[in-house]
Amino acid sequence: MSYVAPLKDMLFVMNELAGLVAVNALPGCEDATPETVEAVLEENAKFTGEVVAPLNWTGDQAPSYWKDGQVFTTKGFKEAFKMFGEAGWQGVQHPTEFGGQGLPKLVATPCIEMLNSASISFALCPLLSDGAIEALLTAGTDAQKAIYLEKLISGKWTGTMNLTEPQAGSDLAAVRTRAVPQGDGTYKVFGTKIFITYGEHDMAENIVHLVLARTPDAPEGVKGISLFIVPKFMVNADGTLGERNDAHCVSIEHKLGIKASPTAVLQFGDHGGAIGTLVGAENRGLEYMFIMMNAARFGVGMQGVGVAERAYQKAVHYAKDRVQSRDLAGSAGPVTIIHHPDVRRMLMSMRAQTEGARALAYVAAAMSDVAHHHADEAIRKSNHACYEYLVPIVKGWSTEMSLDVTSTGVQVHGGMGFIEETGAAQHYRDAKILTIYEGTTAIQANDLVGRKTSRDGGATAKALIVHVRATEVELAASSSVDLQAIARQLAAGSAAMDDVVNFVVTNFKSDIKGVFAGSVPYLKLAGIVLGGWQMARAALIAEQKLQAGEGDASFYKAKIATARFFADHILSAAQGLRSSIVDGSAGVLALTEDQF
Repeated sequence: MSYVAPLKDMLFVMNELAGLVAVNALPGCEDATPETVEAVLEENAKFTGEVVAPLNWTGDQAPSYWKDGQVFTTKGFKEAFKMFGEAGWQGVQHPTEFGGQGLPKLVATPCIEMLNSASISFALCPLLSDGAIEALLTAGTDAQKAIYLEKLISGKWTGTMNLTEPQAGSDLAAVRTRAVPQGDGTYKVFGTKIFITYGEHDMAENIVHLVLARTPDAPEGVKGISLFIVPKFMVNADGTLGERNDAHCVSIEHKLGIKASPTAVLQFGDHGGAIGTLVGAENRGLEYMFIMMNAARFGVGMQGVGVAERAYQKAVHYAKDRVQSRDLAGSAGPVTIIHHPDVRRMLMSMRAQTEGARALAYVAAAMSDVAHHHADEAIRKSNHACYEYLVPIVKGWSTEMSLDVTSTGVQVHGGMGFIEETGAAQHYRDAKILTIYEGTTAIQANDLVGRKTSRDGGATAKALIVHVRATEVELAASSSVDLQAIARQLAAGSAAMDDVVNFVVTNFKSDIKGVFAGSVPYLKLAGIVLGGWQMARAALIAEQKLQAGEGDASFYKAKIATARFFADHILSAAQGLRSSIVDGSAGVLALTEDQF
């Protein structure tokens, strides 16, 4: 079974929860009419389902390989990427002046999800290019924009992020790559970078490496890092490609998952120095790289949603096909396993978590659009704060969720899930990296605690809780038994989140280790409460549609049932997480190093 995009759910979330009509009314977003957006998503679904999705299994079985300094991608990837670029999919959310479609982030987000459902390995190349494009749009000179952006947005060239070094994992203060000024506006770059996604491949004419490095007189630590453009091939004044730069791939990694995506070790400057040009000002490289990282972190969150959806679809297909044992209610003969209550529980868990994470991410994307385009500065500022608060949650919670969902997908398959030929195991293996790259779950949680909660005294988190409680009131006023049950769990969840925010703000300075001991549980708590909030909103709207006799009754009834499941089985964990955060640090920190 291949992948079929869940367009109905995507459009429901965009229209009813994320507010597509309101986004369409923003200055610069006039082209994103509901009719246009639906057409865009339908075309993207066709491309990802028919062109990319069939390559996913192939890429796992016959991955990219390195030979004599070159990387050859899985058969079919090069042709599919050419089609991807020519169809304009790289440029969905990028400016029209550089060849993009200029559509809102809310429209690009389901397109990103579909591409990752089809193949995470394939989707990683556009993800890195998106980050490079964002960084150059923000900090590049007019000349750099003119040289690079159109080629990156067209897919003729691709981009990379070069942060990690053998001695410097997440600690960027330890970066040693050097950039020596040449007196003509260029620098010679020397150093080794590891874990470089699509750092070398055969799918594009050129690869634009964005590299963190230190100039000779730079201060120590992260304040002394600058950002440089180091292309694989030099670019002539007329935009044509020149000679090969001194940036070479010396190997690629052999990995647990995402095997078709080449993860390169790049060596800069072994033959005299790789030529680079400075992006922005010296010593501000980390600031610019964070632009790329923030875009990539949201994108990785969508990878989590995408692979979870693919795993769910595969598990449902298998459960409807696999015949095993009699129905508990006493059927005459064996039934398909979807009739068994625990299989239903597993499938509902997969479905509810995926839909909750999707809804939260799409709502965050709409907040980003409002933050960039709204005419009112105060509204822009508040939406920007909410979006920034949600990014580590979208990244951290959605990817942790994908591990749970893909593991459950293997379980639904039983013994056959452990056999590679069914394909269920690939989704599980591919999902593992999502909780690690672009900042581990702990790094996302540290960001949530430090920059996103403590720094503003919990103001942004509490503003979101106010919205959650307004939904609780609407639910509680309903005559629906399901909605009232959801209201009770949502009320308990918002109370738990409020307690945790107060705990973080109150104890951040006096007991910082105790606060950070609960950082990952806090991230998960925020994810399930805010995801549960979106599921509750969906149930409210579905109930209103049913009462009005509008639309597909079966779809709306399923929405309510899924929201009820989320509340009863997932949101109900909020109180336990609250206790582990507020009362659990003693156990985390109790043992000495020698006692482990």
